[in-house]
Formats: sequence, structure tokens, C-alpha cells
Amino acid sequence: MSTKAFYRPEEIGAGKVGFSKTRSIIEAAFYGNNVVKVNTLKEAYNLAKNSPGTIVTDMPVKDGDTFGLEKDAKVLLFNDGAVTGRYAVARRIKGEPGVDDAKLDKVVMDAVYETRWKTMYHAECFIGLDPEFMVKAHLLIPEGEENLLYNWMLNFQYMSDAYVKMYKNSKPVGDGKEPDIYIFSDPQWEPHEAPDVDYSCLSDPRTLCYFDTNQNCAAILGMKYFGEHKKGTLTIAWAIANRNGYASCHGGQKEYSLPGGKKFVASVYGLSGSGKSTLTHAKHGGKYDKDGGIKVLHDDAFIINSDTCASIALEPTYFDKTADYPTGCPDNEYLITVQNCSATIDCDGKIQLVTEDIRNGNGRAIKSKLWSPNRVDKIDAPVNAIFWIMKDPTIPPVVKLKGAALAAVMGATLATKTSSAERVAAGTDMNAIRIVPYANPFRTYPLVNDYEKFHKLVAEKNVDCYIVNTGDFMGKKVKKEDTLGILETIVEGKAKFEKWGSFSDIEIMNDWSGKTGDFTPDLNDASYKKALTDAMNTRIKAVEDFATKKEGYDKLPDEALAALKKVVSEIK
Repeated sequence: MSTKAFYRPEEIGAGKVGFSKTRSIIEAAFYGNNVVKVNTLKEAYNLAKNSPGTIVTDMPVKDGDTFGLEKDAKVLLFNDGAVTGRYAVARRIKGEPGVDDAKLDKVVMDAVYETRWKTMYHAECFIGLDPEFMVKAHLLIPEGEENLLYNWMLNFQYMSDAYVKMYKNSKPVGDGKEPDIYIFSDPQWEPHEAPDVDYSCLSDPRTLCYFDTNQNCAAILGMKYFGEHKKGTLTIAWAIANRNGYASCHGGQKEYSLPGGKKFVASVYGLSGSGKSTLTHAKHGGKYDKDGGIKVLHDDAFIINSDTCASIALEPTYFDKTADYPTGCPDNEYLITVQNCSATIDCDGKIQLVTEDIRNGNGRAIKSKLWSPNRVDKIDAPVNAIFWIMKDPTIPPVVKLKGAALAAVMGATLATKTSSAERVAAGTDMNAIRIVPYANPFRTYPLVNDYEKFHKLVAEKNVDCYIVNTGDFMGKKVKKEDTLGILETIVEGKAKFEKWGSFSDIEIMNDWSGKTGDFTPDLNDASYKKALTDAMNTRIKAVEDFATKKEGYDKLPDEALAALKKVVSEIK
């Protein structure tokens, strides 16, 4: 088995793998006499369909019987309430400086006790879709949250006969030292005064997402949004991958087939709304079909083996925004469930979805694996290029980074804008540039671990590294056609990168397929030079802060800061 589920008596006890205090609090809850095991997608569908508040649309699930549902299954819609995005502030990571795990453990202990009055559902799934990397995850969640249960089983790989067999034949991750993942969730949780429970350890008085990632467990309290459960589970899977020699990736990857049997594997990294899904699924007008076409690994979660450079998808389905998919859109044929959208009755008396973010921002849907006919679960060909997707108005639509230190630190200081997928404080400037290392706000281990993985890919595995700006460049919008054209030009080996100003480690491409305007940066323009300097200084400040905040938990090697300072010196 890939992760450890069962123990011999001599393997059980204090200080042994799988037996931390937090994990012991969480795992015990799964064996209560109020727990009902949900074994199949069909069971989960029926529970969700009959859960109060579920809207059963008249839209059929396309070919649902091919992935564990009945032939007559319908698309289910469920709306959460006012919260329709992730809330990073609620996260607490055991082992990080300033995190009071003693108080947090008691909060979870009390939350588990309170669920004794509820019927709880226990589901299992696999994360990782290839025998090289598969881990088993468990979710415990109360009655009334059946849609979350169903969505979780859909988002990850339910335990079909084929995948159960694959899992049995998969190699143990971490030589048998990685226990199964256990997630305890109570979206209905409300803090209340209780002996020995101190809520001062919470950043938000009514929500908590608490991770003991070294022991592969988490508690999610007071959080109804499915994205918390998806990313919370992925958080632990990514941590397992990181510990075992993989680069954990929040992004998309695709393989292009080229003349002469050549392959080009591109990985794109960006937050929700950056364009990573659009770039990952783009078919480029079918121009590569004659040579074998395009294979898609995934558009959100995968890992790269830092030795072989092969890549593995972690999820079978897609959790995508519905804003760009209006009622009647052909892509909606592949919907399985929908969250935080509206509904109406059409002229035939059928219940139809109302999407386009009319009800609220960040409407979401789970789309089946069938949406991408060229989908694969593993790409054996080594990754050729990394693309950091940024929304930084000082960066041209594309630049190439030379040198592993600069390539890795620019990923660590990836600049972007806040997405509607995130719940933020009132008054937050959604257009302000912020730093999100590697476009992955779900890291639960020191930042240097990711830095070293990407540094190795560039330095030792000859992976090229680029920045693509999908926002605007000094007030001029970079269109989708630009970014797709840039990808095509690089993939086809037609890109002509040249020295950019006095930079020794940054090159620029001024021409690409489908270019929509003039994006030539003027390094003689004092205002542009100041803007670029300010943007780079923001990155320098971020790296300096990594070295001091949280007692230096996220400190990067000195070479990272030196690479950025070199860029600033060359602007002048």
C-alpha cells in the first residue's frame, strides 16, 4: 500500500509513525458508533441528492455510469451562503513559529466531542493517479453536509475496482512511513465556552483550518466552502510529495507532440483566475493534431519527480469557475456538481443553471475527466519549461530567466492579484500586487523546500524558465492571443530571445505568433525604470521578510536575495 493504514501491535504507541497527539484526537473520531461509512459514489450521490437545500437540476451527468454513477444521475447544485471563497487567515500549521498547538489540540478535541450528537459520514479516496504516487485519504463530516462529501469523492479518485487494484500494486510512499491522510470536518461548528478551551489561538473566532502535516491530518471547523476541503486535502498530499522528492505544483501541465516524434512538456503556475486553466486546456486550433496532438495532465494540482522529471496528476476531475460558461455553453455538458450559482425554470419547465457569477463571485463546478478528451494521469516525458504566470504591469508579456537562482527566486516572489476565489477582509484592494510564492498559498512546510526543488530542475535538469504576464503591461492589456502565441512560438522552437538592456540573466522576446500590439519596454523611460525598480524591490523586501518573519521559517538561501539585487543594480 502507498500509505500506511493498518498497524501491528508493536507498531502502535507514543513516538511512532502515525501517533502524534493531534492525529490521535482526529483519527479516533472515525471509529465512533455514530459513524456511517460511505463506500461508493452512488451512495454519496443519493445522500447529496436528498440533502436539504440541494437543487436537483434537469441536466444529466454525461456518461456518469462510466465513473461510478447511475445512468440517470443529474447535476446537483448546492449553495453555501455568504462565504464563496477560501479563507487563508483561518489556517494554522502545527510546527510553525507562533502556532500554539496545545490550545489548538484542545479546540479540536472539544469539537470532536460535540459531534457525538450527530451522525457522521466517513468516506475514502485516493490522491495521485499513478502507481508511482498514490496516497489514501479519509474524510469525516456530519449529516447535513452530504454535498461536501459527494464533491470531495468526485474531486479526488473514488475507490473504483481499477484504482483499488492499482493502489494495491503501488509502491509505498516514504518506505511505509507515511500514514493515511485523515481530515475531520464540521462546517456546523460554533465555538462555545467550555472548560480548558481557549480560542485565543484562532485568528478568526468562528473558523479554523488546522494542519498537522507531518502526521498527515487536519481539522476543518466552521468552513462550508468546498474549496477549503479540496485544498485542505491537497495541502497534505503536497506535503507528502515534498518530503519524498517531488516538486509540489499548483498549476497546469500539458505535453505537445511535434514533428519527428518530439515532445515538449510545459508547466504553468498561477493563482485561480491567472489563466492557468485556459492555457492548460487550449487546443491551439488543432495545429498540433497531425503530429499526435496535446495531452493534458491537469490544470490545478500535480507533482514533478525532481530526479526523473516525470509528472503525476493528483486529481481526476476539474474544480473550475463557472463565470465564463453561460447557460447552454457546450462545456456545461460535462458538469457533475455546481456550487454557488443560481437556477431557473426554462421554457420547457426544466430546472437550468444560472451561471456567469450573477448570484455571487466565484461560482464553481466540478467537471468530469471526460471534459478533456486528451487527458492523461502521468506524463513520462521530462518537463521542458516552467512558466511563472504573473500579473505584474512592469513585466513584458514574456521574458526568459537565465540562472537557477533567479529562476527559482522569481517563482518564490511570484507577483499576482487577489482572486475572487479567496475570501478577504473588507476594503482589500483586489487590484493590488501581492507576492504568492510559486502561486501556492497552501504550503505547510518551509519555503526553501520548494525553492530547492525548482532550483534543481533548472540547474541540474536543464529545464527552461519563463515569466508570462497575463495582466497588463504598463497599461496595455496582454490578450489571451498573445499568451497562447508566446507558448506556441516557444514550444515550436521558433522563439528568438535576445539580451534585454543591461540584464545579464533576463532575455526578452519581442515577436511571437498572434501578437496583438507593441509591448516593447523602454528602459530609457525614467518612469518605467522606476516602476520596474519598485517591483523588484518589492520582491527583495519579500525575501528579506522571509528571513525574519515566523522566526525565519521561510528563509531562502543568500543566493536568492543576491540574484534579485543584481537585477536592480542592472536596471540602473
